[in-house]
Amino acid sequence: MDITEIRRHLPHRYPFLLVDRVLEIARGESILACKNLSVNEPFFQGHFPDKPIFPGVLLIESLAQTAGILGFYSQHKTNEDGSTYYLAGADDVRFRRPCVPGDQLMLRARILSSRRGLWKFDVSAEVDGELAASAVILCADR
Repeated sequence: MDITEIRRHLPHRYPFLLVDRVLEIARGESILACKNLSVNEPFFQGHFPDKPIFPGVLLIESLAQTAGILGFYSQHKTNEDGSTYYLAGADDVRFRRPCVPGDQLMLRARILSSRRGLWKFDVSAEVDGELAASAVILCADR
């Protein structure tokens, strides 16, 4: 998926759209997407000015957006249909390495379960094959 197709599946827009491209997607199973970190992004101006680091909460948000795309795609839905995915929880969150300008985040999500509009995903982010973060997140389809 290119950015136009991603925008059909997510309600987020600049500066809060944190997925640049979907590289692989298997309906009902998994997704691989990427986010390119540029020093020009607004959060780097204050986090931290002398040593810019991608904020951990935004890393989790980018993983949640990736999972949301997978959830919508798996149900043959788009944001235009009136559904929205909300981040409902995060467990076992671990940050392994800082992500900095110039990094390309490889974002992965795998569906663990789906019941009554509550989706559970195993998510992870890598940079150059090195694990940057992982979690189990819950998303609510409303």
